Amino acid sequence: MKATIWHNPNCGTSRKTLAILQETPGVALTVVEYLKAPPASQKLAQLYRDAGMTPAEGLRTRGTDAEERGLLLASDAEILAAMAADPILIERPLVETDKGVRLCRPQEKVSEIL
Repeated sequence: MKATIWHNPNCGTSRKTLAILQETPGVALTVVEYLKAPPASQKLAQLYRDAGMTPAEGLRTRGTDAEERGLLLASDAEILAAMAADPILIERPLVETDKGVRLCRPQEKVSEIL
């Protein structure tokens, strides 16, 4: 099974999710450090759609200036554009497999798509 994780190595939950993926037999893993290689807004839209969530639900507010920027009340397109331009606004970790996409908070949510 192929799996891609949008990973922040400074995040404990992201590191724990990565470890689960690495320890799962048969997983061909791609790790994207999204702060260095941010996904385009179209890719983010697809990930959230496949996860059954809105971009607002994937917006990281803790430790960011999302509220000050007015993103809590912004449109999906505005949120996605802000995330693509400033990837610190993306809540992590996002994991995509053949079985779907999950925002893995808590990290055990990754088991739903393995």
